[in-house]
Amino acid sequence: MGSFLGIAATGVRSVLLHPLRSAVTVGGVVAALLPFVAGLGLSRGLRDQAEVSVREGADLYVTGRRLGRDASLPLEAVARVRAVPGVTDVVPRIVGEIRLGDEQVSAVVVGLPRERLPRVTSVVSGRLFAPSPAAEMVVGSALARRLGLSVGDRIPPFYRCARGERVFTVVGIFDADLPVWEANLVFVDLEIAAEIFDQRDLVSSLLVTTSGPDREAVKTAIDRLDALGPVDAHGPVRARVVTRDRLEALLSSGLLHREGVFDLLWLLALAMAIPVVLVTSGVGLAERRREVGILKATGWQTDEVLLRALAESLVLAVASASLAIVLAFVWLEGFGGFGIASVFYAGLDAMPGVRVPFRLAPVPALLCTLMAFVVVTTGTVGSSWRAASAAPSEALR
Repeated sequence: MGSFLGIAATGVRSVLLHPLRSAVTVGGVVAALLPFVAGLGLSRGLRDQAEVSVREGADLYVTGRRLGRDASLPLEAVARVRAVPGVTDVVPRIVGEIRLGDEQVSAVVVGLPRERLPRVTSVVSGRLFAPSPAAEMVVGSALARRLGLSVGDRIPPFYRCARGERVFTVVGIFDADLPVWEANLVFVDLEIAAEIFDQRDLVSSLLVTTSGPDREAVKTAIDRLDALGPVDAHGPVRARVVTRDRLEALLSSGLLHREGVFDLLWLLALAMAIPVVLVTSGVGLAERRREVGILKATGWQTDEVLLRALAESLVLAVASASLAIVLAFVWLEGFGGFGIASVFYAGLDAMPGVRVPFRLAPVPALLCTLMAFVVVTTGTVGSSWRAASAAPSEALR
C-alpha cells in the first residue's frame, strides 16, 4: 500500500512540476464546465421558487375554455364557483401584458382586490393602491429601477380603452420574497385592470380555496358545471380547472424543458472543447512522452506509470471542478447570472437587474467533478498508456 501511495504522490507532484500544462488543462475544463454548473444551479433555484409560489397560491385555478383554448371568464363565474360544495373562497384575477416607457418595456399587469395581494409581497416604498376608481399602481422594484420610476411619478396613457385613457400614478414600489417577481410585475385594482385591457365584467382566472383535503372532488364538480356564465351567441364558457399539484408539475416541466435545451447546447459546446482539453492534457504532447520514457528507462512498470497519471488526472479534475463551482457561484451571486438567466426565465434581459435564485446542489457538483475526471483522464491516461507501451528509446525520441 505504501508503494502505491508513493507512486500516487509523484502524480500529485507532477501537477506542480508542469504548471503551464496543468494551468491550461484546468482552464480548458473550467471553460467547458462553468456554463453547465451555472445553468443547473439556476434551473434548480427557479424550480425551488416555483414550488414556493405554488404552495403560497390557491388550491385550484379556474380558467374558461372555448374552441379548445383558454378564454376570459365572466364575473358571474365567481358566484357559480363559490356555490360549489367544498369551495370556501373565490378570488377573481386579471393577468395581461402591457408595454411601458419610451423603450416599450414589457411588464405584466396583475389585477386583484387590494386585500388579496400575495402574502410574499411587501411594499418597501409608498403604499398599496386604493380601490377603483383611483388610477394607481404598485410596481416591482426592478421594473421601477429600469424605468426610473419612484413613488408619486405619473405614467402617461399606455393603453387604449373605449371609455378613455387615464394617467396612472405610482403609489408604491414592492419587493417580494420571490425575487424573480420583481422583474416585470405591476399590481393594480381588479376594475382598473379591466379598464386597461378594455374588457368589462371579464377576468382571466379564478383562484379557488377549498375546505378539506378532497380537492379532486371539488375540481370534478367545477368541471361538470354547464357554463360559468350567461350563454351568449358563441355558446357557453366551460371550466378548465388546474389543481395545485398539477400546476407545480406544469411549472417543473417547463423549467425542465428549458434545462434540457440548455444541456443540449452545452453538450455541443463541450464536444468542441474536448479536443482542446485532450491535447493540453497529453494527446500528442512530446513532453509527456519523454517524461514517461524516462520513467520506463529507470525501471517503472506500465501499471505504475498509469497509476501516476491517474493520480495527476484526479488532482486536475478536482481542481477544475472546484474552480468551476466557485466561478459559477460568483457568476450567479455577484453578476446576477449575466447572459444566462434569460435562458431559463423569459422575462429577464441579459442583465437581469434582480437577484436570480440559484442552488448549487451536491449532485450537480459531484457530476461536474466526474465529468472533469473523465475528460482529463482520457487525455492523460491515454497518452501515458501509449508512451508506456512503447519502448523507452521510442518514447524518448
